[in-house]
This record gives sequence, C-alpha cells and structure tokens, in this order.
Amino acid sequence: MVTPSLLKPGSKIAILSPSGAVNPEFVKSAVKLISDKGYESVVFPSCLNKYFQFGGTDEQRLADLQAALDDESFDAILCSRGGYGAIRILDKLDFAKFMNKPKWIIGFSDITNLHLALNRAGVMSIHGNMVKEFHENPESDTIKNIFAILTGNPASFKIESHLFNRQGNAEAELIGGNLSIIYSLQATEFEIDTEGKILFIEDLNEYLYHLDRIMINLKLSGKLKNLKGLIAGAFTDMKDNPNPFGKTAYEIIYEHVKEYNFPVCYNFPSGHINNNLPWVHGMTYRFNVGNNGAELKPVIEI
Repeated sequence: MVTPSLLKPGSKIAILSPSGAVNPEFVKSAVKLISDKGYESVVFPSCLNKYFQFGGTDEQRLADLQAALDDESFDAILCSRGGYGAIRILDKLDFAKFMNKPKWIIGFSDITNLHLALNRAGVMSIHGNMVKEFHENPESDTIKNIFAILTGNPASFKIESHLFNRQGNAEAELIGGNLSIIYSLQATEFEIDTEGKILFIEDLNEYLYHLDRIMINLKLSGKLKNLKGLIAGAFTDMKDNPNPFGKTAYEIIYEHVKEYNFPVCYNFPSGHINNNLPWVHGMTYRFNVGNNGAELKPVIEI
C-alpha cells in the first residue's frame, strides 16, 4: 500500500463535499483550526452548495473532487460530511494523476465509498471525523489523532473486553467502514477485498433485519471466511419493526461469525459516536484480543 505524503508546515488541505450538503459554520471552524495548526486550507467552489440533500449537483461535486485529486499542490482532502452521494460519482473518478502524488483523503460514513476505491488503487486513507467535529469539539482526541496520522504518528488502541469477543492474534491490513456502503458496492468494481485482512464495520440508523441481511450477504459472498480478524465499531440508533427482530446489532454479528476462528472485538470506539477515533484504512495493524480486552497497533511507522 502507498502511504500519502505527510503534512509539513504550510501544507495545503482541500475541503469539499462529495456527498451531502454541509453547514457552512462547520466549514468555517475547520478552516480556522487548520490555520491554527499551521496549514493552509482551500474551500472548493461547490463545498457549500446545496442541491436538495446533496452538496451540489453530481457534476459540481465530481468536478471539485476530480480537481482536488489531480492537483499536486494538495497534501490532503478533508471531506466535509457523509450522508449520501459519493456513490453517484464514484465510477466517473479518474485516479491517474492522483497516483503521481497520492494525498490523504479524510472522512467516514458515506466516504467509505472513497476509502474502498482508494484501497483498490493501493493507497492508504483516513477513516475519521469531518468538519462537524472540527466545529463542535476542536480539542477532541479524534481531531488530535487525525493530525497525528497526517504527521506520521497513527495511534494505537486499547479496547475494553466485551462478552462476545473472540480471542486471537492477527497482523494484517485494516479495511472497511460503513457496513451499508460496503454492502451497496458488492458485485461492482469497487467491492471490498477482504482476503487475509482485518475488517472494520459500523453503521447508523439501520433496521436490525437489514443488518442481518447484510451479514448473510457477506457470508454467502465469501467475504467473511478468509478474514484475519473482525472489528465491530459503533452501531448507532439502530431501528426495529413493531414485530421485533429479536437480536441486538452485536448479537446479529456474533451469530454470523461464530463459525469462524479469527479474532473478533466489539465496541471499538469508531463510527457515528462522539469519540470517533480515526484509523488508517489500508495500513497493516497488529490485532490482539485477550482476556482483558483488545489492542490494535500499527506495525510500521509512516
């Protein structure tokens, strides 16, 4: 995997909206914080646009993202928010010029579309918070850790034990993100490659029966059988029908991975939660699950 260039004083960060429309005040706060950190930010033309629920039309969002990917003066691209929309432009992106100088792309949720495309291209990216966190919690651990990654110091994590954890050890590339996005890209050129990797999953506001459907899809498509490990992050505000499904999100995941032998950890602090800790998509991590909890540690420095 290719590691994008690390930031140095004065590095330029593009801010744009490849998915949903964003609150302009959140972007304003991100610009200030980036400046306070000693970097320059450039807010792209359509970043603050609103076209129904999208951050501009497909054409506007595509043009800005393509321009940022191609521009070698940028060292990072900060996506303003998730929501929905990146999949509408994903197949039209051209990564040829980007590969001459890969840059960090930062985001999560709907930005999982970009993470999976970058993983297919062999480039690392950052699964982490976007401009809302810059506005509401500029001194949070998640913001500090994003800038730590950008300057070559990705964090290690220690996670408390969970009843459903399965002990074991693995060393492999960490990939994944929003589970509904992973599901939506199945049978496309961007579908996730889980062979010999550690898979991270999280989701928001999904029906429990739909989570069950997704897990069965991953099983039937062979995406689970050759994993090196599984990390279940936050499953926030999950929904049920009047006739209950009968299982929690973690119980559903547990049921569908119990036949395998790889280590599994639950309640990892990443996803649609306040303390959404960032990690490097495509980086090799050492993953250990034991009696006292789990540990996730980068294998090499960047």
